[in-house]
Amino acid sequence: MRGDLVRKLLARALATGLAVLAFLVVALTGATGWGLGLAVGALAAAAWERRVRPGADNAAETALVAAAILVGYARRLDAGFDPALAATALVLLGLVLLVNPLRDAGGLEVRAANLPVRSWTPLVAARLGDALAGLLALLALAAVANLPAGVALAAVLLVATGAGAVGLDLARRRFRPGAGGSAVSRALRRHQPEFLLHFSAPPGSEYQVTMWLPYLERIGRPFLVMVREPEFLPLIAAATSAPVVYCPTTRAMDEALVPSLRVAFYVNHGAKNSHCIRFTQLTHVQLHHGDSDKAPSANPVSAIFDRIFVAGQAAIDRYARAGVDIPAEKFVVVGRPQVESIEVRPEPAHGRANPTVLYTPTWTGHNADANYCSLPVAETLLRRLLDRGATVILRAHPYTSQNPASARQLGRLTELLAADRARSGRQHVFGAAASRELTLTECVNRSDALISDVSGVISDYLYSGKPYAVTDMVGSGDRFCEQFPLAGSGYVLRRDMSNADEVLTALLDTDPLASARWVTRSRYLGDFPAETYAEAFLTAARRQLDEGWIPPAPRTAGGPGLPVDPDEATLSPAT
Repeated sequence: MRGDLVRKLLARALATGLAVLAFLVVALTGATGWGLGLAVGALAAAAWERRVRPGADNAAETALVAAAILVGYARRLDAGFDPALAATALVLLGLVLLVNPLRDAGGLEVRAANLPVRSWTPLVAARLGDALAGLLALLALAAVANLPAGVALAAVLLVATGAGAVGLDLARRRFRPGAGGSAVSRALRRHQPEFLLHFSAPPGSEYQVTMWLPYLERIGRPFLVMVREPEFLPLIAAATSAPVVYCPTTRAMDEALVPSLRVAFYVNHGAKNSHCIRFTQLTHVQLHHGDSDKAPSANPVSAIFDRIFVAGQAAIDRYARAGVDIPAEKFVVVGRPQVESIEVRPEPAHGRANPTVLYTPTWTGHNADANYCSLPVAETLLRRLLDRGATVILRAHPYTSQNPASARQLGRLTELLAADRARSGRQHVFGAAASRELTLTECVNRSDALISDVSGVISDYLYSGKPYAVTDMVGSGDRFCEQFPLAGSGYVLRRDMSNADEVLTALLDTDPLASARWVTRSRYLGDFPAETYAEAFLTAARRQLDEGWIPPAPRTAGGPGLPVDPDEATLSPAT
């Protein structure tokens, strides 16, 4: 999180500083070439800022850069008053003033992927800032090359024509919408989805959705995914054939929530979930994106949902232990379908000579009371594992890079494992190889034991029957297993790693808690047959879809077999 702030501040400082410097150099000195070079640098800095701050307003900086380039152009031509250059300046000023409003207006439009619709206007509106930056860079090069002002005017008019077309289409959408709603709404009515997955989260959280997509598809009913942040649209669309719709506003949600919908699923407690829960005709079901003893797993906000699907009785007990009063009838035990591909090892394996250990440090959390991250003490732990001849799979939480200190600590661990791999030949797995090339299930299946912080990984690993250790980074001592009951069937590592040797012996050699894990497994993951484990979730989901459903009145407009709407003529993979 602090790393993001540093990048944003640096991008802002570079974009503003270079723009001011470029204008001053061109306006107050004779170094026109240097000034034009600084202007191009300012454009590059502004483009970087738009990547790290998608909503950044660069109007002031862009105006300064444009003024610097135009003054430099006039000096390079050295031909007195040039009508073409004056016209270029007027049109360019209009573009500088209009780009951000057009971008913001385009950002309020519904966009969709995996639907037969064409949504070019919002996409072009979102890229107008880049187009203007490219235009200004082109003008700077034209000035350096002493090209006639007419060339600059032609280039400016071309971009202005495109911006004008975008503005007119956005105005038409806003003030003269189609009689049957937007193109996306009409396509969804034909698709007739029965349920949706609503998703809002910080960047890098798409795993919360992708872990559920295979099981939503196995329900066997048409559905859609509704995302509330634009960066998730292409990422999630690439992981499913179901329609994915980006709804930036509640008005946009009104268009996407078509009458055929019966159920809305959620995978987190994001604040924007309330925008969807206001639709009382839907049954609202919380799925969660993992099962753990972390404090957020007993969030009182869960009470607003009609149903809460949980992995096992332990999750229900967790709410009660936290003092969160939720009626029992809201809970549905469905297991954790994502563990169905995890290989189960029913017999303990004692004293393996070269064990493979999966280490999964979590992130620092949004708040201090949710910081269970063991990265600050992990180097000691990994050295003890290497001394025992272990091969390590290091799979860090996706949010680790958001904290600069955690990122540095993780970097030191990867260097340690890389050095040992080069020296010993042991095939440690880390970095992209562990986080992107392998799934969590593949990491679990490759390992003989787990060391983890308090997180949902432990619940998933519990399904395998293999031993695990949990780091006590809150320093609770004897009360740790009361606060985090799942640790009671594992081996607890103290925050100072003073008992590391003792714990590693139990974890990798003697494993005295082997039988206790099977009892814990039933409490946390349900007692469902392994060969049909995911059916518990699928059956529960279908029951919600069929329960008390009254179908909507038949609709003929745009129904199957009718001509496709002209606005919906092309298949958009991720628009």
